[in-house]
Amino acid sequence: MTIEEYKEEVERNRPRMLTIARGYLKDGDEAEDVVQDVLLKLWQLLDSLHLPMGPLASVLVKNRCVDLIRRRQPIVDVPENMAECEPMRDERYMQVMRIIDTLPTLQQTVMRLRHIEGMEMRDIASLTGSSEVAVRKTLSRARQAIKLQFLKQQHDE
Repeated sequence: MTIEEYKEEVERNRPRMLTIARGYLKDGDEAEDVVQDVLLKLWQLLDSLHLPMGPLASVLVKNRCVDLIRRRQPIVDVPENMAECEPMRDERYMQVMRIIDTLPTLQQTVMRLRHIEGMEMRDIASLTGSSEVAVRKTLSRARQAIKLQFLKQQHDE
């Protein structure tokens, strides 16, 4: 794509990009920043860009907005090795342990092996007869379920 083609594509697609960003972010200044970031990224890819640029620009704006929204989510810090916590003094530990007890059996097992026993992924995979990828996915789902339940309980209090 030439520089002139890029400029024409920016003029044509910028309003749509801003509309998409505002729809996700509800903040004009932040939406403007996202569009500028995407346009810079597209400029850096100028030599490999093809016409039309609109569909790619829209996807990049959407993905950038989703990334920003995800970063806004509250983060619940779960220690890597829960065995190092002082369980009786930390009510959050007990709350997380109660939540773990409600998980499906495989998720409970993987969570306990990883965070309480401190086992490596490959060892958990070997022990459970799964692949490391499957163990990581199970662990991710368990963590997500714990996070959601923990936040729900905090909100209800």
